[in-house]
This record gives sequence, C-alpha cells and structure tokens, in this order.
Amino acid sequence: MDILSGSLAAISWDKLEERYKALSQELVSPTLDQKRRSVLQKEFSHVSELLEIYKKIEALQEELAGVRVQKTETSDAEYSALLEEEEVSLSRQLGDLGFELEKLLFPPDELDNRSVFLEIRAGTGGQEAALFAGDLARMYLLYAPKKQWRASIASESPTDLGGFRDIVLHIEGKNVFGFLKQEAGVHRVQRVPSTETAGRIHTSTATVAVFPEAEEVEFTINPSDLRIDVYRASGAGGQHVNTTDSAVRITHIPTGVVVACQDERSQHKNKAKALKELQSRLYSSHKEKQDAETAAQRKEQVGSATRSEKARTYNYPQNRITDHNADITLNKLDIIMEGNLDDILEPLMKKDLEERRKRALSSNF
Repeated sequence: MDILSGSLAAISWDKLEERYKALSQELVSPTLDQKRRSVLQKEFSHVSELLEIYKKIEALQEELAGVRVQKTETSDAEYSALLEEEEVSLSRQLGDLGFELEKLLFPPDELDNRSVFLEIRAGTGGQEAALFAGDLARMYLLYAPKKQWRASIASESPTDLGGFRDIVLHIEGKNVFGFLKQEAGVHRVQRVPSTETAGRIHTSTATVAVFPEAEEVEFTINPSDLRIDVYRASGAGGQHVNTTDSAVRITHIPTGVVVACQDERSQHKNKAKALKELQSRLYSSHKEKQDAETAAQRKEQVGSATRSEKARTYNYPQNRITDHNADITLNKLDIIMEGNLDDILEPLMKKDLEERRKRALSSNF
C-alpha cells in the first residue's frame, strides 16, 4: 500500500460527508453563539478542504485508469507516446494532491504557525566559527522575505573581523516555526578561512536554536524573578541607538537565562521585545521537558524531538551542502547561502509529515 492509498483508507469519507452536512446545518442556526460558531467554522473549513481534495483525487484516479486502459488497447505508436505523457502528468498531479491531503489528515504541531526567535552561536573554530555564524544569519535574513516574513536582529555580539559570537533573529510571519524548526542543531562548515595563509581547509561549527514565540497566556513570568539592566547599544544602529542607554538585558534569576535586545531606539520597545524572547525561551524549555518525559514513557522521541549532533555540513571547496536529518546532498551551496533554502527545507518537512503519519496510523487514526 502506497502513502496515498494509506491516507485514503485512514478515514471514513462517508462519515466525513455526513459531518460536513451536519456542520452546514448547525452554522446557519440563528441561536448559535459566537464562540461556538468560531469553533465550528474552523472545523467546517478543514472538512471542506479534505472533501475537495478527495474528490479531485477520485476524478484524477478515474482519468488515470482510463488512460492506462487506452494504452493497452492501442497499437498506434504516436498515440501511445501521447498517452504515456498524459499518464506521467496525471501521476504527478496525484502525487501533489496526495501530499496536500497528507498535510490535512495529519496536521503539524500547533506551534508551527508561530513566529520565532532564532539564535545562532559560534561553536568550535574561533574567529572562523564567528564568521560562519554571520554567514548563517545572512542566509536566514535573505530567506525571510522570500517567504514574505519580517526579520530583524534582536541582539548581537559582533567580533572584530565581522563575525558574531552570537546573534538572535526575530522572524515574524505565517508558519515560520513550521519551516525553521528544521534548522535546530549543529551546523558544520568546511572551508579555507580568510585568516588562513597556507590555504588549508578548516572545520568549524555554529549552533542554531529555534524558539517558537510564546503567547502571553502560555507562560507567565514573576517580575521579582527578573534582573533588568540597561546599557548603550553596540554595533551598527546609527547615532540615536549608540548614544543612549536604550539596550536592555534581562536575566531570569531562577534559570539563569539571559536575553538582550538593542535593535529599537526606544528602551521601552527593547524591553518589551526582550521579555517576549525570554518568555519564548522559557516556554520552549518547559515544553521540551514535557516532551522528554513523554518520550521516556513511550520509549521514542515525539513532538520537538532532539536532533542529531550534526544537523548539516557546508563544504565550500566542493560547493556541497549535506543535510544529515533529511539525508540529502546538493551541489548548490552558493545558491543556498543566498537564502534559497526551500530545496533543503521541503525534504525535511516531507520527512516530518511522514513521521506524523506513521504516529497517527499506529495510534489507530
């Protein structure tokens, strides 16, 4: 049984049709309160989309079956070649619809639609690691507008050579965490550093952490647990930023977590953004602990499962990039580093979808 067949068999379409009709009737009721209406409209939209894709798949399957019958009956070589092209086209369309159906049948983590704070830290490799951290930050900043996201630098610790000991990006938009959660882990670079005079290839690393932006009600912070410091911003930012004590650093005393923000002129705005980042970090840490407990109980990793130590390798001499989680290698590193990340992220998202599908079907979806 292929993935599409398994997905189609995973749900009773007759019962879904009945649910669609019931929702249609309930939504036109004049006595329906707004809260209940909102819940039902969301379900109605989901059911409608499922049925629409299912009917398209049924039509394509019927058309494909007809094409295959014609292929067995014709002796005309030219007509047979046309039927072959039509079969390939219909099969491709079915594959695309199957993927869309999978995403609806086995929905992603509820956090996937969140904005994120993405932290990049230089790892092993000294100045070269710091320069690589800067290259990664540039890659994500170039990728964001391609997805119609808004990206800004929340805080940064630059080095003398133009790299970063650490840098935090705030990326806002639709489904940001769903895409960028795939980036978490250790990123390894192999190249000749600009500081290397002998032309030897060095290996350096940078770590990437991705925190979904927490909602206000999800994780409350006791103000007495915070130490707030203000200071003069460093780095690029213009005279207004660099000549006033507008930067804010917040320490969460119980956990020792420290966040900083300096990208706004206003101390008040920097404080608000820093608090939002702190809340996101603490919420993410809290959720990881819950997931770890669940994983231990089920003897497998679920949810925000930890990734392997080495997430990705960037080999500059061979223009090669390898993602170890998706198990793919592309000879287009130069293109990827210009913010064209979809060729890497889409296979990772398909793998994530397949894992959700397996979990759902094994739980008698």
